[in-house]
Amino acid sequence: MLGLFSPEEAMIYALAAPLLGMLGIMLADKAPNVREGITLITAGVTFYLVLIVFNSVAQGARPEVPLFEMMPGLSLSFKLEPLGALFSLIASGLWIVNSLYSIGYMRGTNEKHQTRFYMCFALAIVAALGIAWSANLITFFLFYEALTLSTFLLVTHKGDEKAMRGGNIYLGILMGTSIALLLPAIVLTYVLTGGGDFTEGGILAGSLDEHSWVVMGLLALYMFGIGKAALMPIHSWLPNAMVAPTPVSAFLHAVAVVKAGVFGVMKVALYIFGTDFLSQSGANIAFIWIAALSILLASAIAMAQDNLKARLAYSTVSQLAYISLGAMLANSMGVMGGSMQIAMHALGKMTLFMCAGAIYVAHHKTLVSEMSGLGRKMPITFGLFFIGALSIIGLPPMGGMWPKFFLMVGAADAGQLAIIFVLALSSVLNVIYLLSIPIKAFYMAPDNHHGLAEIEPPPWRWSDREEAPFLCLLPPLLTAVGTIALFFLVGDLYKFLSPLIGGA
Repeated sequence: MLGLFSPEEAMIYALAAPLLGMLGIMLADKAPNVREGITLITAGVTFYLVLIVFNSVAQGARPEVPLFEMMPGLSLSFKLEPLGALFSLIASGLWIVNSLYSIGYMRGTNEKHQTRFYMCFALAIVAALGIAWSANLITFFLFYEALTLSTFLLVTHKGDEKAMRGGNIYLGILMGTSIALLLPAIVLTYVLTGGGDFTEGGILAGSLDEHSWVVMGLLALYMFGIGKAALMPIHSWLPNAMVAPTPVSAFLHAVAVVKAGVFGVMKVALYIFGTDFLSQSGANIAFIWIAALSILLASAIAMAQDNLKARLAYSTVSQLAYISLGAMLANSMGVMGGSMQIAMHALGKMTLFMCAGAIYVAHHKTLVSEMSGLGRKMPITFGLFFIGALSIIGLPPMGGMWPKFFLMVGAADAGQLAIIFVLALSSVLNVIYLLSIPIKAFYMAPDNHHGLAEIEPPPWRWSDREEAPFLCLLPPLLTAVGTIALFFLVGDLYKFLSPLIGGA
């Protein structure tokens, strides 16, 4: 059944499907059930088409779709390899989950402008797929900017002063870094190599002295120019974007935006610099430590956040730095760990954000300090939060364990033994700022912020539950189960990603 279309046809249709769905969503503005049905059908069709492409890559194919050449060495074209296929599968698959959740959340909170909301989601998915399948830097850049613009409308969805301020910071930092840093990096790469195609082993070797200061400068332009990777200090757009509705926050952190950033970092490390060239240049060492500091500093800041979404946002800054770290270790296990983190973090963090949204829908609580005793009313929600937290921490049997394992092995292979300590310390900090939330919810009495309940509460009954609507619970249940499934499917994921490390 997956052979209904060729991989190349499936790529084109997968990009067209959300655009057609967006038109249908607009036309169904006055019929919410129809509008949301179109959203779910479009997401399902897109995922099916992406699955065709993913399956072809798993079988060793590398489908290409050239669109047009703008000038010699600069073309708009798509080409699939394992990392892009994985990213596109995550983005399209989680779009279905996020759409289900959005229906429950947007209706539960009576949000305005829901048609525009679903239309912008569809447009953002097109941009995410374009990024995932880009064959070269110019294609990557064009869709990268399209993703920024389409998600700006989601970040500013509420339209109030707070939303516009957060959206302006979001747009200013992401557009500013891409125009002032990423675009010059692409131009310099074109000047040095005569092109910008993502090529196995990189394209800079032979065009640039590996010990030249230009290598360090060019790497810095890419690492900070891809602002969606949120590497400190280019990270403040992410906490400010939390003014958006929770489905948008989940989308930003798990489905597309930040994943587009760290995906870009990994693609540049693998296919522009090449891991051999990068490690021999020594330029990667500084960024290993910038990533390590981002991991620890963001975790420390997260611990001080009382707002739940802000705490999760700084957690994302920390967790994204794992992927940048893996790319900069520039060896096989580092690349494997960083690439796996793209998938593992997506499921774990999406679970946490959707649980945060469910708490808001059911009880309008946004602060960690307000959640004492709330676990008695929302045992399912906080149970799922606990599972998502365990995955982010990296404890078995959750998939989040494997990226840390491979990153530690990669750090040892690179002779960066101190990085193993950084990763271990990060896990301890994760325990403190994440597990304290379900512990507070389950074991502390309401409004008691200082210790365990002094008065034994009455016996709990299942009928005491006050959970969010079903469509706010089913999606985090699916992603929580996904975090467990990935723990056992790591062998298959390793095999799928193994072409990435053939020359690492």
